[in-house]
Amino acid sequence: MTGVPSAQTRPTPSGTIDREAVVRRHNVRYAGPCPESPVSVGNGEFAVTVDHTGLQSFADRYERNAARSRGEAATPLGMQAQWGFHWFPNPHGYRLEDTMEAHPSPRGPVKYPSAYDFRESREESEAAGRGAGYYYWTNPQRLHLAQVGLLLDGRVPEWEEIQEAGQELDLWTGVVTSRFLIEEHAVQVRTAVDPERDCLAFEMESAVEVAERLAVRVAFPYVEESFEAPPVWDQPEAHRTDYRADGGAHVWERTVDEARYQVRAMGTFSVNGSGHEWVLRATESVLRCAVEFAPELPADPISAPGEVLVRSARGWEDFWRRGAAVDLGASTADGAHELERRIVLSQYQTRVHCSGSTPPQETGLVCNSWGGTFHLEMHWWHAAHFPAWGRPGLLERSLAWYKSILPVARAGAVAQGFRGARWPKHVGPEGIESPNDIGPLLVWQQPHVISYAELLRTGAEDEAAVRQRYRVLVDETAEFLASFALLDGDAYHLPPPLMPAQEVYGAAQTWDPLFEVAYVRWALLTALAWRRADGRAEPALWARVADGLRPVVSEDGHYDAVQRPPRTVYTDHPAMLGALGVVPDTGAIDHEAMLRTLERACAQWNWRSAWGWDFPMIAMCATRLGRADVALSALLRTEDKNTHLPNGHNRQVPHRMPLYLPGNGGLLMATALLFGGWVDSDGVHRRVELPEGWSVVAEGFPPRP
Repeated sequence: MTGVPSAQTRPTPSGTIDREAVVRRHNVRYAGPCPESPVSVGNGEFAVTVDHTGLQSFADRYERNAARSRGEAATPLGMQAQWGFHWFPNPHGYRLEDTMEAHPSPRGPVKYPSAYDFRESREESEAAGRGAGYYYWTNPQRLHLAQVGLLLDGRVPEWEEIQEAGQELDLWTGVVTSRFLIEEHAVQVRTAVDPERDCLAFEMESAVEVAERLAVRVAFPYVEESFEAPPVWDQPEAHRTDYRADGGAHVWERTVDEARYQVRAMGTFSVNGSGHEWVLRATESVLRCAVEFAPELPADPISAPGEVLVRSARGWEDFWRRGAAVDLGASTADGAHELERRIVLSQYQTRVHCSGSTPPQETGLVCNSWGGTFHLEMHWWHAAHFPAWGRPGLLERSLAWYKSILPVARAGAVAQGFRGARWPKHVGPEGIESPNDIGPLLVWQQPHVISYAELLRTGAEDEAAVRQRYRVLVDETAEFLASFALLDGDAYHLPPPLMPAQEVYGAAQTWDPLFEVAYVRWALLTALAWRRADGRAEPALWARVADGLRPVVSEDGHYDAVQRPPRTVYTDHPAMLGALGVVPDTGAIDHEAMLRTLERACAQWNWRSAWGWDFPMIAMCATRLGRADVALSALLRTEDKNTHLPNGHNRQVPHRMPLYLPGNGGLLMATALLFGGWVDSDGVHRRVELPEGWSVVAEGFPPRP
């Protein structure tokens, strides 16, 4: 049902597309404040989100509770890093073991850390005897490293005092230029982050009439132990900030309970202040500042803020010129310009927030959700697109983290009676599972690790080197999957307790969710192929389980979301569509039945309950079935959770989840499949024919399964 390259999609040699023109026509430009959609600068490991002053001058106004109280939508102005985490003290001596509960399974009782209801407050959980659950669910939190904002006459300006504000994020350079008036006097701020080091740089230039009245405030907060984990400013005794001058540098040593990090600022300014609040005043006509953050600062300081802006421009141009690109400029179809805008801005936002040394949190480095921790079932949606777009190194940065927690994953599998490594779901850098009655029972994050490795292999010049680098992760994941499946008669099944990706079925009653069955089957076949290519023995159990996991068409000719017994609820995630789309075709899915399943889901789904990655998942299923029209309709469908703000972020829930990066990464994964195509199991490159009005030039897409 899939087509060959069509006239409307022209694969071209790299260099055909005017990449700078495509990128810059989607620069973010504001003529005034845009609190729901502020812009960020960053490098994947560290990022800063700024308001219309180019700094974080009105950060208090952008905080969730302040915005809620005004009845307005706003996104917090964060300054965060992938390495910046904090654990609250544990005076009660809680242990993760205190959250374990026995769950019935066909093999007998199995313990999972599920003794916590995430809707409970700390007080409610302690009163119910689940205090350990709250502690491990809200710890660790991602730290707010600092807040850097404009001062006027030694105070934060009034909102109305910033007039005629105009701002542009130049996507090609990663530099934000903000211009505004204070009492009719011009001020300009240019802001960027170094591409290699966790350093914010800015240059503030102002009319002489107002220059001496301006300064910059650098302040350091504590953090709250909660889902949103906002900065806390009224507990100065809970943390320490120690200042010292170090030659021409200004250094702050930060102590937040057991967490430590260092801050160093250099530039054309003097410093005064005390405690957690410091003021930078210009010593030249332009206030130039480079402020670097690290667990331990490198020996060589960044002394020239202007060089950071230059390196930012160089780094972003290198990013845009590498890998794949698409140009929809010749399209006449409604939505083509908007889809290209989403593609370009999603590449920018995921590079800034999702390409660091650990999996990202769902809200990136903008603000905390789930305390700032990350969800491993979402890592695929954040970052699998990097190799699909020809930028494999940006995914590989975080794959080393899986190796670091391999002992934790192995121990988790053994404790549950399985072999191999069982990857947790909701964690911080240590890989410690967060307790609740959903996350620890998920399975669909397990095959992700094999998917990452296979995406890297298919796009690599040296496939053997990729297999060598990731064979342990692939083998350990496959060993768990094979041991988790249960033989019943002549077939293998995925047994309870199992919480499927569509989290509306009880884990205790769920057998064989379609998406997971297809994904585990594909993962085991892929792991076997890796061993075959290396001349290593192929475990017979892996092959038996892969062959014995059999997606079944229901009596009405459709696929049900859960197969035993067959049933589908048309709310939450339409995960059954991922069985052909997210999962490459292994021959186990009947295309005609899946097309009927797709059409019924599109007609009956409760879209208000869907999430940002569901629309790309639908698009990928439709693409593999040859229905580009359905794919494009899904990507552009007008729904609250498929909204892409002016800054490119995929909005989910105002205030609580003001952005949702899995939606951005999913869009990129879907458009790579739609415009770049894929290689089928026979080695044939496939690409669907696009509807009338869609004219796409695509270049640089590597092969993908």
